[in-house]
Amino acid sequence: MLSDRRLLRTVASLLFVLVFVAPASSQKRSPEQIAKESREFRAAIAAHHICSGLWVVGRSCERTPEEIIAQDIAPFKFFGWEPDFKYEIDHEKRTVTVTAPGSPPRTAKYNGDQGSTILPRGETDVFFNPVKVPRNLPDAAKQPWPTGDLGATEPTPEGVDTKAMAAALDWAMAQHEQNTRAFVVAYRGKIIGERYAPGWTKDTPQLSWSQGKSITAALVGILVQRGHLKLDQPAPVKEWQAEGDPRGKIRICDLLWMSSGLDFINKGLGGPEAYSTENEHFRIYFDSLNVFEHAVNQPLKVAPNTRWSYLNSDPLTLNKIIRDIVEVQGEEYLTFPQRALFDRIGARNYVLEPDAWGNFILSGYDYGSARDWVRFGLLHLWDGVWEGERILPEGWVKFISTPAPASRTENYGGLFWLNRDGRMDRVPRDAYWSAGFMGQVTLVIPSHDLVVVRMGPSANGVYPYLNEAVARIIDALPEEPAAKK
Repeated sequence: MLSDRRLLRTVASLLFVLVFVAPASSQKRSPEQIAKESREFRAAIAAHHICSGLWVVGRSCERTPEEIIAQDIAPFKFFGWEPDFKYEIDHEKRTVTVTAPGSPPRTAKYNGDQGSTILPRGETDVFFNPVKVPRNLPDAAKQPWPTGDLGATEPTPEGVDTKAMAAALDWAMAQHEQNTRAFVVAYRGKIIGERYAPGWTKDTPQLSWSQGKSITAALVGILVQRGHLKLDQPAPVKEWQAEGDPRGKIRICDLLWMSSGLDFINKGLGGPEAYSTENEHFRIYFDSLNVFEHAVNQPLKVAPNTRWSYLNSDPLTLNKIIRDIVEVQGEEYLTFPQRALFDRIGARNYVLEPDAWGNFILSGYDYGSARDWVRFGLLHLWDGVWEGERILPEGWVKFISTPAPASRTENYGGLFWLNRDGRMDRVPRDAYWSAGFMGQVTLVIPSHDLVVVRMGPSANGVYPYLNEAVARIIDALPEEPAAKK
């Protein structure tokens, strides 16, 4: 007998296939229909942002709906907020409903430790049972760094020019057009500088967007370490196992390299079809759909490992594989990332948000604090070993920081970006980083034993800014690069 949760998941998935995966009508839609759909989806993403702004970010940074709209949504053309959009907040049910003129209202619901989820049109709840995610850690203030916060900033490593470091961080925060809310530097394992915008703290979970793809890579690495997966094995996706299905040749490494070859349309966020059902890549952020079914039920466009293309289909497929393995092992999927990864590195503030079916949208809807991202960076800087315990397999960090074979510019590895192409010409070429929309970055520079975290919604292209900021930071370090730990 299926559990209530699994029964709901099964029925909802069948409905998804019928409604969302079935071939769409070939009839071309009118501009008015496209505009109406766009308004509805823009209302949906706004509902999500307000909901998470109130109750996810609001865990440690109290904000009003007006502030969230004014600071996180309205200034950015990507989100398409219009003055005549209306919102309603139900504090008892912890829902936010946004209505655009001429379009159906869309609602997001806060589900405790699962954060916020956009509900399918007309629904009043999600199709999974939200669960508490325990943080099995002592008080951070009483536990030594890096697993806790005690002694995080002292003693300062020898040779650091503290005045120059302070000046570099002051410069970084003074570039107001970047809207930086957190900037943290760790050198030789110690935090040697951090700055926060007013109202934001080291513990405030901030929307990290596609930095979650790098979390996905780490979770896959943990399953490899446990012996459940191998990099070169065909992806264990049941939808791809039919005889003659070319998708059966897609490997785990192909998915990590963004080189699956799946046909997954990305229309960006600038054109009239940005907020449309045709925009398969971005649709997961504004339409309430089963994101795993959406990803794996796509045809193959080119042979695996022959084309590099930054598409959400690949990390979402990996997350489906993670869920399948974790549940077969009899573990609770919704608590798995905290137990398997975050608890082990002292990360207390991550919130990973699922769709209405309980599937993590870990290609973009993830929240983490600046210090927790520093910890994530240090885990990789230290070759996957944390205070003597190997968390990621030996050789894993080399894999994720080596160019994907199909990447012509060699600027992407295993769900991490690389500086091999010199995108930041004043930053060492061995640098690699997790990156999220609008400038969320956790930068690892092994040659300098350095981790740099920058957070905050920027619409101004952060790489020239980071290039200058990191160069100033490096200038404040000892002349000789630090030996790798």
